[in-house]
Amino acid sequence: MEQQFNFNSELSGKIALVTGGTKGTGRAIAERLLQAGATVIITARNAPQDENGSLHFIAADLSQAEGSQKVVDEVLATYGRLDILVNNLGSSETPAGGFAALTDENWESTLRANLLAPVRLDRGFLPQMIDRKNGVIIHIASIQGKLPLYDSTLPYAAAKAGLINYSKSLSNEVTPKGVRVLTVSPGWINTSASAAWLGEIARNANSTLEEAQQGVMDALGGIPYGRPAEPQEVAEFVGFLVSPRAGYLTGTNYIIDGGTVPTI
Repeated sequence: MEQQFNFNSELSGKIALVTGGTKGTGRAIAERLLQAGATVIITARNAPQDENGSLHFIAADLSQAEGSQKVVDEVLATYGRLDILVNNLGSSETPAGGFAALTDENWESTLRANLLAPVRLDRGFLPQMIDRKNGVIIHIASIQGKLPLYDSTLPYAAAKAGLINYSKSLSNEVTPKGVRVLTVSPGWINTSASAAWLGEIARNANSTLEEAQQGVMDALGGIPYGRPAEPQEVAEFVGFLVSPRAGYLTGTNYIIDGGTVPTI
């Protein structure tokens, strides 16, 4: 039977949560879902600097179990359900220097934010999705799950590899119960945080921003497309994945990297 889609309101009536949704890629995803008609909740430790009254903000530290439970409780108490969960939160604040520079706290804090946070939120929201036999969960991982940079982001890369594996396993369990689970693994994204990081590299190396950007691309093995992704490009793909148009897609890890990863 042929399906008809209205791309401008295809998420009308849906309740969506985007973690890390106050800036960067998370904010772009939240605004994309909002434009498609969804009611969108965003969460982060700090409120967005430029508030959008159409986005319901919940302040929470998702690296802690109490923060994740706060979000689950508030969303379900306010809306009664959740249809779309985008686990976008991700962070890496570990020092450079390889394995010897990393402490237990470096490892544990990175694993809490990048792996345990989505696991806890999934566990909190999945029962009502399964009861209704309807829902979509997106895990935002990274190409570092397959292409780790050991010098500076070893715990982050390991956490994202774990997230990719967990996401596939979860999909195998809950897809027969009506819940689609997908992973999106971006490469380098041109966010404000990335721009600040480039500026620091340029200052430390006494180079231009263009030279710093090229140096980062070289460290990744090159980006055939010639530039990092824009947050809206990742958001557009996530918007498609959570829509009815992607109704048969589940259990897959989609790489958005401009051709960076040199394997099939």
